[in-house]
Amino acid sequence: MGTAIGLIGLGVAIGFLVYMAFKGHGIIVVAPIAAMIAILFSYGLKGHFMASYTITYMEGFANYAKNYFPIYLLGAIFAKLMDITGNALSIAHFCTEKLGKSRAVLSVVITCAILTYGGVSLFVVAFVMLPVATALFQEADVPKRLIPGCIALGAFTFTMTALPGSPQVQNTIPMQYFGTDSFAAPGLGVIASVIMFAGGMIWLTYRTNKAKAANEGYGNYNDQAEKTDGSIPNILMAALPILIILVVNLVLSKIVYPSLDGAYMEEEFGSTLAANSGTWSVLIGMLVSILFLLVFNFNKVKDKIKDGLKTASIDSLTPLVNSCAVAGFGSAVKILPIFAVVSGAALSLSAIPLLSEVISVNLLCAMTASASGGLSAALEVMGETFLASGINPQVLHRLASICSGGLDNLPYNGATVTVLALCGMTHKQSYLDMFMVATVIPIVASVVVMVLGSFGLCF
Repeated sequence: MGTAIGLIGLGVAIGFLVYMAFKGHGIIVVAPIAAMIAILFSYGLKGHFMASYTITYMEGFANYAKNYFPIYLLGAIFAKLMDITGNALSIAHFCTEKLGKSRAVLSVVITCAILTYGGVSLFVVAFVMLPVATALFQEADVPKRLIPGCIALGAFTFTMTALPGSPQVQNTIPMQYFGTDSFAAPGLGVIASVIMFAGGMIWLTYRTNKAKAANEGYGNYNDQAEKTDGSIPNILMAALPILIILVVNLVLSKIVYPSLDGAYMEEEFGSTLAANSGTWSVLIGMLVSILFLLVFNFNKVKDKIKDGLKTASIDSLTPLVNSCAVAGFGSAVKILPIFAVVSGAALSLSAIPLLSEVISVNLLCAMTASASGGLSAALEVMGETFLASGINPQVLHRLASICSGGLDNLPYNGATVTVLALCGMTHKQSYLDMFMVATVIPIVASVVVMVLGSFGLCF
């Protein structure tokens, strides 16, 4: 009876969160209420109720802020400087000129993909791309509401989970469980990437054409690009700050930090260099790029830097706190007795190992609202079982990674909430596109990989 009540409570909590998000209510308020609904069904008004909120929920909230606030802040500052200096506008002009206004969507998707595959954090990509996408969509008169879907396709799908060699955490977590590397099953990864990219572009093109037929246009939003002195940088100077982030991140994460002795981290901070170097690489990359923008554009920014930094700091807070609220919800759900029950049931739903992997990873990612969290939870419990099935570890790796990018992208996912908040869009305006390109189509890709892997194909 207790299990049934707990399951009902979890369903009610998630349903409430999704419904309120679509109605435009603030996630900051809704997420803790949803968490308390789930806890109330599981524990009643026992001591667990308040402790789960003030300790478990708030620890998840605070840990997310601790881990990601520097990225959100520097990302917002970088995006503001790209806007003030005219760099974003320069990139938009270049893309429009070379690809044509009809390919504004493709320009944003490809740029996001390059950044993500280059190792830039998904959240940083959203900050970096927003001013570029805004300028480009204004230039092409494409509806702003399509920007979240474009960012999701370029950053949250094939470059995150399927493309061989991706440095994103969703592609590196399976390595420790299956003894593989980030290039596992490259052929299957490429097939899945093609499905995601082609399917996503078909959907977004259809949505763009439909909007144009209705003469919708960009929309009436108060987000015009900063006025420059009348000139804009050439494309090489405009793109250089983005390239700096990529190069510094790559050099630090692949060459510098791996060569350092990180013993001091455990001795003095109780952590490891490996656990922190990825974040440090991104932060230093953004800091170097910000300094470059300030030094080489001093005359342009000197009169705007004070107000620009204030605006950027404020702009970073809303998406950060929204994501913290969602992270707290995930933390609260993980301690519920029903979470262990559902996890065990998901992992034993099928006697076919690959099907069980698809179901379990997707379901746990949906419950935790996290691709990395759900993937880690599933492999921690069933990684050895999957490996003992005799299936090629490379197939297991690639399929697990792809599946983590499926049901994680539900309306209460942190990245989804962040992108919508950054773009100033509501779930009602933009979530359908994100759902199609970052949930439905990736699930189709995972089914194709599962079928090919079931026939022993691995290339």
